[in-house]
Amino acid sequence: MEIKQLYTSCLSEAAYFIASEGEAAVIDPLRDVDTYIQMAAEQGVKIKYIFETHFHADFVSGHIELAQKTGAPIVYGPDTEASFKIHMAKDGEEFMVGKLKIKALHTPGHTLESTCYLLHDEGGAPYCIFTGDTLFVGDVGRPDLFSGNLTKEELAGKMYDTLQNKIKPLNDNIIVYPAHGPGSSCGKALGPETFSTIGVQKATNYALKDMTKEEFIKVVTTGLNTPPSYFPENARINKEGYESLDEVFKKSLLPLSVVDFKKIVNDGDVWILDTRPAAVFTSGFVPGSISIGVGPNDRYAEWAGTLIPNKQALVLVTEPGKEKESITRLARVGIDNVQGYLDGGYETWKNSGEEIDMIIDIEPDELAMDIPHDNLLEIIDVRKPAEFETAHVKGAINIPLDTLADPANIAMIDDENNLYVHCAGGYRSVIAASLLKRQGYHNLRNVLGGFSKMKEEKGIPVVFPDSVKV
Repeated sequence: MEIKQLYTSCLSEAAYFIASEGEAAVIDPLRDVDTYIQMAAEQGVKIKYIFETHFHADFVSGHIELAQKTGAPIVYGPDTEASFKIHMAKDGEEFMVGKLKIKALHTPGHTLESTCYLLHDEGGAPYCIFTGDTLFVGDVGRPDLFSGNLTKEELAGKMYDTLQNKIKPLNDNIIVYPAHGPGSSCGKALGPETFSTIGVQKATNYALKDMTKEEFIKVVTTGLNTPPSYFPENARINKEGYESLDEVFKKSLLPLSVVDFKKIVNDGDVWILDTRPAAVFTSGFVPGSISIGVGPNDRYAEWAGTLIPNKQALVLVTEPGKEKESITRLARVGIDNVQGYLDGGYETWKNSGEEIDMIIDIEPDELAMDIPHDNLLEIIDVRKPAEFETAHVKGAINIPLDTLADPANIAMIDDENNLYVHCAGGYRSVIAASLLKRQGYHNLRNVLGGFSKMKEEKGIPVVFPDSVKV
């Protein structure tokens, strides 16, 4: 028996590969499915089933393409309505993968069709459960993302019944493998681990504590942040279908000369997305570019999905060799209208003598020196409201990065002021500064290190809940 968790940190997403006796199953695959096909080939096993726990809202699943390439059926739980062929499992239906038995448990609450898959080992004992967005480490799936005609309170009521009747009766030693880990917007406050056990969750997860249904509904529906704007579109794509990633590459992985690049941008509503690291972007970029860095720990796809309209035409500026990765990670959140990339990247543009733009980076000590003397100084904090409320620079204006997708929110910023933009560490502030630049704001600075460094700098007054520290 092999159970492998394939965790993608930039999306906080976990897919699973299960193998036994020449057969395999994949649970909640990403859109780029070659990884699973390669794993099956290396192990000499045949993918027999593709299990989906629900219609995902935070990424485009690879279920359809993996089924086309392997012939394996797509399995969803009860109450599933899809625009493509599926096997709709009955509650309690069992599937064999080699000597392993996988039992479908209908667990509505996050969505109506949400289903967990309980795996029994070769000896027939319950070993682990793949909980999708029903049960996370320290949390449960939020009931307000893709609820059909039900209110979030009605779905939360179904979640309560699910936890009481399907999850809590399970043995304490059963391993919990959820679809998401820390940082995911599919719950309120996921714990730091990517797997756990039923026993640990019974002891520590607030949603599994003893309470009435009314109390549960209140606690689960209170304090929900606004989900990323691309979630409804991704849920629709997963339900209705999508273009294969191979086709996306054919139209997107196209090298463009400077002349062709300029022509595409000038001839239509095409945005320039620069995926180089934030620290590289600020020193020089193609005017009008939006910066969203594609580093391994950057939440590139999530921010792209949040800030870029789903069908928006794009051209890319990347580090050489990062073109395919940039396109793939965009496609994971349903953004697949890339029309090519600048051949040779930014250096080609600069060496061609074209106009360039840049963002001035400053250290926190420079800001500390400017604060007492600049009457036009304005600090823009682009962190989330909860981060801002915990502590912030005195007088700073909180404009969360996700709200800057709306030009109307940018227009509220006075372009006569000297703008100092920061986030927690520096990644989001560069994205924000690029959006401001694109809208014609040029009198701005990016504060390096963000609030994590600013709060340690003498001369920068920091507001905590009950005090001000200078």
